[in-house]
Amino acid sequence: MPLQDHLSRHLANFPSRRVLVLGDVMLDRYVEGEVRRISPEAPIPVLRAQRRRSVAGGAGNVAKNIAGLGATALLIGIAGDDAAAGELDAILRAAPAVTPVLIHRPDRTTTVKTRFTSGGHQMLRLDEEDLSPLPEDAEHALISAFAAALPDAEIVVLSDYLKGVLSDAVLSAVIAAARAAGKPVIADPKRADFAAYAGASVLTPNAAEIAAATGRPCRSNAEAESAGEAARIAAQAEAMLVTRSEKGVTLIQSGAKPLHVPARAQAVADVSGAGDTVTAVLAVALAAGASLEDAAAIANVAAGIAVGKQGTAIVGRAELAAGLHRGELLAIDDKVADEPAALARIAGWKAAGLRVGFTNGCFDLIHPGHVRLLAKSRAACDRLVVALNTDASVQRLKGPTRPVQTETARATVMASIGSTDLVMLFDDDTPERLIAAILPDVLIKGADYTVETVVGAPIVLANGGEVVLIPLEEGHSTSNTIRRIGVQG
Repeated sequence: MPLQDHLSRHLANFPSRRVLVLGDVMLDRYVEGEVRRISPEAPIPVLRAQRRRSVAGGAGNVAKNIAGLGATALLIGIAGDDAAAGELDAILRAAPAVTPVLIHRPDRTTTVKTRFTSGGHQMLRLDEEDLSPLPEDAEHALISAFAAALPDAEIVVLSDYLKGVLSDAVLSAVIAAARAAGKPVIADPKRADFAAYAGASVLTPNAAEIAAATGRPCRSNAEAESAGEAARIAAQAEAMLVTRSEKGVTLIQSGAKPLHVPARAQAVADVSGAGDTVTAVLAVALAAGASLEDAAAIANVAAGIAVGKQGTAIVGRAELAAGLHRGELLAIDDKVADEPAALARIAGWKAAGLRVGFTNGCFDLIHPGHVRLLAKSRAACDRLVVALNTDASVQRLKGPTRPVQTETARATVMASIGSTDLVMLFDDDTPERLIAAILPDVLIKGADYTVETVVGAPIVLANGGEVVLIPLEEGHSTSNTIRRIGVQG
């Protein structure tokens, strides 16, 4: 469902959702300062440290993003028995709505990533980690902790950073347990072989990861579709959500047409952690009852917010709501197109096999009758095009006192209605020329017309289309509204 259909309504259901996160928990440290000289010892900059901060990274960042959305995160992972583990424990336990279960292992080093930055630019990253396979008893401890937490969760997230937690044995056991319990599983994969995640409901790789896993490029929409479907089959997954940076996201589902959700233009400050945000938002939205299409669109907006922040950051529910609202306003503008742009968009819909509907009118003052007419019109097709008479055309048809609202105002109001997919203006007295150019699959008018009196009906019928007449709502009329306004004024 597109952003203009008020995706933000799903956010009201985010609180009280419960998400179980299993994966590689790590500590992200940041050393921020300034560079004023080059070292005399080697041709490298000297960073004068001014600030230090630490946050939970990896699966910990997924959990904090979930909590930031108002939901509850149950987090399971492995840590060492060292100072970094203590610091990570304290950060997670201080986070509202995050319940951490860290299995401390004296034989393992806590994963720490330290980033050195100056002026917002990363200069160096130091990784301290243990990539050796988990001992069998550690795998059993993870599986047992997962089984204990599963009944309290609505959905499962597997956050894989290839640090050893999600071994073959762990993946196989927890996916099977979740599916047996009827809980959806979202996996953020890092392995080159997606078959390791067999049985997961949705995978959320980025373009580079899916290209490496499939050996196929993932640059264009068509390539993303091809690589995504190959990866989905390999993983035996229901869906694949491919994050494509400035190109947005592509959703591939079994038995459904691919969905491409474009990114909204904005400045990129830091892409670290953006994948965690996408996974977290997708999980909470699905747990809240959103469709996969809606959840993908919401996650895409959240990713755009995340990359605008420095370092590993979370996206809160309030700023996600604001981002969705901005997207809705932009989507309204995107719906209004001139004739060449509209015809190109319609051609694309037809090429994708979508059923295009067309209706027209002055729509001077939108009233409930119009809204219901448009809703019923949209139900008769996959995409609804509404053609509005220009101001000059309305004056010729209805006299010098009309329209009450300008064509720009009428187009904006029409575009804000969820049933409408495209709005265009026409200056002719009738839409016959426009209908001939579009050749809609469905021509829609009110039932005060007959098929014989609908302008353009012969053109549409001759092209194999149909004419649909929608019953009108009684008691609603623009002219009556204008008369009432005049009397009251």
